[in-house]
Amino acid sequence: MTSVLTEREFAAVLFDNDGTLTDSTEAVNRSWSMWARELGLDPARLRGYHGVPAAAIVNELVPPEGRAKALSRIEEIEQADTDGVIALPGALSALQAVGSLGAIVTSATQPLASARLAAAGLPTPGVMVTADDITHGKPDPQPFLRGAEAMGVSPSQCLVVEDAPSGVAAARAAGCAVLAVVSTTAEEDLDADLIVPDLSHVGFTVMGDRIRVSVR
Repeated sequence: MTSVLTEREFAAVLFDNDGTLTDSTEAVNRSWSMWARELGLDPARLRGYHGVPAAAIVNELVPPEGRAKALSRIEEIEQADTDGVIALPGALSALQAVGSLGAIVTSATQPLASARLAAAGLPTPGVMVTADDITHGKPDPQPFLRGAEAMGVSPSQCLVVEDAPSGVAAARAAGCAVLAVVSTTAEEDLDADLIVPDLSHVGFTVMGDRIRVSVR
C-alpha cells in the first residue's frame, strides 16, 4: 500500500492515546455510565463524544452550577478504574521506534493519561500534551498546535496518529498530516491521509532528526 505519507519525512509524530495506543474502551464506558447514572442522565446521551475532553462533555450535559463537581467526579471515577486497559497492537513498537521524536497529545488529564499508559505497560514520552495544558480541546486544533510547539517543530512537519473523528479534525485544522487507525471508528468516518487497522501495520524509521513511515 502506498500513500502520500510514505513519500514524506516528518520531524515529529504526535500520538493520541485512548483508542490509538491504548484500548481503554471498557474502562471509559464503565466510568462514564456510572457518572451519568449518578447525575440522573441517560448514558445514551454520551454517544458521539469519543476523543472529546471531559470538561467539554460536562459543559454540554451539566448546568453551570454543577459543572465543577461533575468534572471532579468523572476524573475521580476514571482514575480509579484502569481494569482491562491494554496496549493496542503495534503501540509499544511505535513509541520505541520514534523515541524522542514522538509525543502524546490526549484529551485526558495528565494523571489519567499516565495511569492508563502505566496500566497498559507503555512508556510515557518526554512530551505529553493533556487536557491540563489547553483551553480548547479536540476538534479544536489547539492540542496539536501545542504538541508541535512543545516538540519545537512546525505543525506541517508533524504526523498525527489518531482514531477519532474529533482528533482527525483537530489535526487537519492544525495543518498536520494524519494517520488513522480503525480501532474505534469506521474507516469511512476518518478523513485521514492513510488509514490502517492498527499500528502493527505501520513501521517508523528514524533517520537523523527525521521519521519515515512505511506500511507493512
